[in-house]
Amino acid sequence: MTPDLGEAYARDGVVRLPGALDTVALAQAEAAWAWSLANPGPLASRIPSKNSDAMFYQDLYNPDVLLGYRAMLETSPIPALLSGLWGGGPCWFMYEQVFLKEGGEARRTPWHQDSSYLAVAGDQLAVAWITFDVCSAADSLEFVPGSHRGRLYNGSRFDVDDDTLPTHPGSSLPVLPDIEAARDQWEIVSFAVQPGDVIVFHPKVLHGGAPTHPGTRRRTLTLRFFGEDAVYDPREGGAGPRVAGFHDRMRAGDPFRHPSFLKLV
Repeated sequence: MTPDLGEAYARDGVVRLPGALDTVALAQAEAAWAWSLANPGPLASRIPSKNSDAMFYQDLYNPDVLLGYRAMLETSPIPALLSGLWGGGPCWFMYEQVFLKEGGEARRTPWHQDSSYLAVAGDQLAVAWITFDVCSAADSLEFVPGSHRGRLYNGSRFDVDDDTLPTHPGSSLPVLPDIEAARDQWEIVSFAVQPGDVIVFHPKVLHGGAPTHPGTRRRTLTLRFFGEDAVYDPREGGAGPRVAGFHDRMRAGDPFRHPSFLKLV
């Protein structure tokens, strides 16, 4: 981990870590992904694709996640890498999210910010995006670099007819811009990735995923982490993480801590 990478993460909110996972660490991450598919949680769902029967499956916040993930997390190099990006300090695991796109022409993941759905703020926040399939830059996750330093938008409802429809219509947060309809007006970056590479991005960065095409498959695992400067930041209409009783006792600005968050560094 070099100072340049830390500076790039602070500036752009996204970096690619090529070969961050060796063969063993990658296999452990894939086994965790497979555990999620074999043990769907209460939020497992299929996201519809317009005029297509393609599979777009996701699951997240499995309450039993540590049964399938603890061993992998405790030996993974990712927490230490993130601590290095932040300049040192502890790193906690917050929750997981798995995706599977395959079959026909699966819709793209709408542009959004993860922070719209999470009651947490800070510089030491990170999403580790891991793919188990080769992705070209055109078929990978896309980002608007530096957008984590800008405004926070309402979440996307992932509506099949309008990606910008807000999750909480009554919220004071502005509605997401239609980035896909005006791509030439935005700086957009993406990365070609191989299994073993890890893309790390701040949850407030605007990002979206390219579609998959007939005959292709994309299996991805995202792991969300936070560091010492993370604080509670409530959202109108409610937000994650889904931890029983957590939001009832937290106040804006409180250190973001709970015994269920696994401390790894």
